[in-house]
Amino acid sequence: MNSRYIHWKEKDLKRRFVNDLPYLYHAALESESVSIFKNHIVEHYHDAMIKSLCDYDGQTVRDFSTEKEVPINTISLLHSFLRDKSPLSDASTRASADLLTDLYFIFLHADNDSNQGPVSKTKLTKWTKHWASGLEPAVQKAREESKQRIIRKIILRIERRQTPHPHYYFPESLDFDEKIRFVEAWWNNYSFHLHMAIKSPEELNFYLDNTLSDETMSILFEAKKKGIPFFITPYFLSLLDITGHTFNDAALRAYMLYTKELVDTFGSIRAWEKEDKIEPGKSNAAGWILPDGKNIHRRYPDVAIFIPDSGGRACGGLCASCQRMYGFQSERLNFNMKDLQPKQSWPLKLKKLMTYFEEDTQLRDILITGGDAFMSRNATLANIFDAVYKMVLQKKNANENRPEGEKYAEIQRIRLGSRLPAYLPMRFDDELISILKEFRDKALKVGVKQFIVQTHFQTPLEMTKEAKEAIKRILSTGWIITNQLVFNVPSSRRGHTTALRKALINNGVVPYYTFIVKGFHENYAVYAPIARLMQERQEEKVNGLLDADQQASFVDIVSNNIPYIKKSNDFLRRNDRFFVATDRSVLNLPGIGKSMTFQLAGITSQGKRILRFDHDATRKHSPVIEKIGTIYITENKSILAYLKQLEQLGEDVKAYQSIWRYTEGVTEPRFKLYEYPDFQFTQTEQVNHFENT
Repeated sequence: MNSRYIHWKEKDLKRRFVNDLPYLYHAALESESVSIFKNHIVEHYHDAMIKSLCDYDGQTVRDFSTEKEVPINTISLLHSFLRDKSPLSDASTRASADLLTDLYFIFLHADNDSNQGPVSKTKLTKWTKHWASGLEPAVQKAREESKQRIIRKIILRIERRQTPHPHYYFPESLDFDEKIRFVEAWWNNYSFHLHMAIKSPEELNFYLDNTLSDETMSILFEAKKKGIPFFITPYFLSLLDITGHTFNDAALRAYMLYTKELVDTFGSIRAWEKEDKIEPGKSNAAGWILPDGKNIHRRYPDVAIFIPDSGGRACGGLCASCQRMYGFQSERLNFNMKDLQPKQSWPLKLKKLMTYFEEDTQLRDILITGGDAFMSRNATLANIFDAVYKMVLQKKNANENRPEGEKYAEIQRIRLGSRLPAYLPMRFDDELISILKEFRDKALKVGVKQFIVQTHFQTPLEMTKEAKEAIKRILSTGWIITNQLVFNVPSSRRGHTTALRKALINNGVVPYYTFIVKGFHENYAVYAPIARLMQERQEEKVNGLLDADQQASFVDIVSNNIPYIKKSNDFLRRNDRFFVATDRSVLNLPGIGKSMTFQLAGITSQGKRILRFDHDATRKHSPVIEKIGTIYITENKSILAYLKQLEQLGEDVKAYQSIWRYTEGVTEPRFKLYEYPDFQFTQTEQVNHFENT
């Protein structure tokens, strides 16, 4: 079947049902009522998914993310369409082409239940090679030209200033070539990029040689008017290809350029992760009682996020699909660097926050993030590390006086969340590297076993020579680096995720999570349906899975070698792999946690799938899940709308034909590298800092 099906009209769809699914069509004609039609379907199709669609038809479920009631009329809408009973003027009771195309393929696959297995290694290799890495010579050459263009514009910007900056100014009598050399020297200093960051649509288009379209500029001007921050470093901007001829930079632009839906929604964005909404004295949506303020976020018993009152509440750039856009909307997270520096009261507050970790019975993992952990100044980060070290030691010492079975969980894992290896690799200077190494050496002696920089590369184009050097420097300290990918439309293209995994693992970064974009309306333009993530997992990622022995060998390499790049690449060669699939594919369920255990419950008239989720049974959860019933999430985009986007991006939609099959899933087991070590004592089962309201 060619790709024309994504543009079928109502008459085309009717003809397809008549010709390809004659039983279904005639059953509808012969059934005066929907209930009779559903009986015919269940008797004919011995398929659990289709039976489930029939069972859910006529029910109303509560969407867990929007807290709205969602009626399910999937089979009823199909019945009306096949019998020509739909009032064409009423969109809410009329089946759209999006819904009908989805149902057509669901029933077609039920009639032909052959399994869809992994794609061949040859095909996957071809898809993977289509996506350029930032380390390829042609890409590096184009980016050097881009860098020089930006440097020349920076010179103009500096010369126009009425008041010279104390560090970034040109002495008198310099000619233009000498000024270029000055800026080239500054380019290697991360502070220069933060100071010269682009903060307006006009400035962005100026640096891009006025290549942004009128439509894009209109959206960006409206974004500025609504208060959405702009913050793009010259380095990251230099990664784009304004000619459109050297490499496909859509995955980069999707992070830099805001969408109409985001702009329209900004100001009324709600927290997707309900547990991030914190009221003093009240437990959050996951049941956890937290200190006053918004420094600690928590969903699970064993891990909590720590956001310091420092420059760490900023980022190296604002990602258009940021999961913390809610925080930027409230201006809790922002780019006012001077205002974000710690106040005099911060040391006392920091001590109080560390006491929360120390006195918690279950916490063993602290994720320092923001914002971005490395946006804190070196001295500030060193002070945070010192407070964490004291907390770890005090928690360990306090356990000596507790009997077996009553001991608290001790801190085993410390993580730093940062996108700066991709956004601003110059940040990892000698002083910062020294701070990281010194802290690891100290904390290792008091029982911490895992030290992880949790980063976010979105595309292999972000793996530049500068990023590669930053990664090497971080790994030299003994910290390992893991990656979280946000699976948006550009990054979801065939072979793109595999190309990213390859670029990461070849350069010392281990894939950790592949996340579905948060499903609120502001992310409509970048949302890739869960069916596509399942398709990627079952057909592409499966080629990089390791068996138990291979996992153990790989974990040993990463855990016990500083740095591990050479040995991990040797492992790939020995096992004839060009990538390894160490990441889990997940959605963050609001207030519940990460999961990919789901089943299709229905499809709206607009073709958006309604999915019934269960929590991840492989890990500990907050006790609050005992009171939460069945979880339903309505996707914010139909599969058909997604495929049309791919076509607009130049993709051959035939390559995605099997996407309609993916109507259920089970959460993957965690890769062994990410498992917590066993305690050498019996931990208490008591849960504190919790209130199951």
